[in-house]
Amino acid sequence: MSALSIRLATRADAEAINNIQNYYVVHSTATFLTEPLTLEQRLTWLESRSQAHPVVVAQADGLVVGWGSLEVFRGRPAYRHTVEFSIYVHHEWHRHGIGRAILGDLLARASALGHHTLVGGCCSESTAVIALLEAAGFSRVAHFREVGRKFDRWLDVVFLQRIL
Repeated sequence: MSALSIRLATRADAEAINNIQNYYVVHSTATFLTEPLTLEQRLTWLESRSQAHPVVVAQADGLVVGWGSLEVFRGRPAYRHTVEFSIYVHHEWHRHGIGRAILGDLLARASALGHHTLVGGCCSESTAVIALLEAAGFSRVAHFREVGRKFDRWLDVVFLQRIL
């Protein structure tokens, strides 16, 4: 693998971002989306971003191998200093430190943008994700039982938080 670089996403990255997430929509509980997003939906999402809520991509060997985003948390004014984040790594590029690198980039961007708290939620089955976040200083703050249903199974969600 060539050196990993992380940069702000552009319109040209929409298809790669979509392909990475849609794999997990179809094959895993890493996302609770149940239908793949269209490229048009992804472009609309990408173009609606504000400076305070960026999308980044990780590149290696000339390919987008992962992405991450900072999202509005709960949409109420009092939550404006808290962001929720998402990280997805291409399924063929696991175990290369890509998720850790994207997380580090999002933490630095969140701090520079004046955000105070980062929150992330994931399926309780995502033990590697939970371990990564705990190693990065996140604390488990909630465990919601059987709040999602995918692949004919009830799924738990764990929320983790880090105050910057």
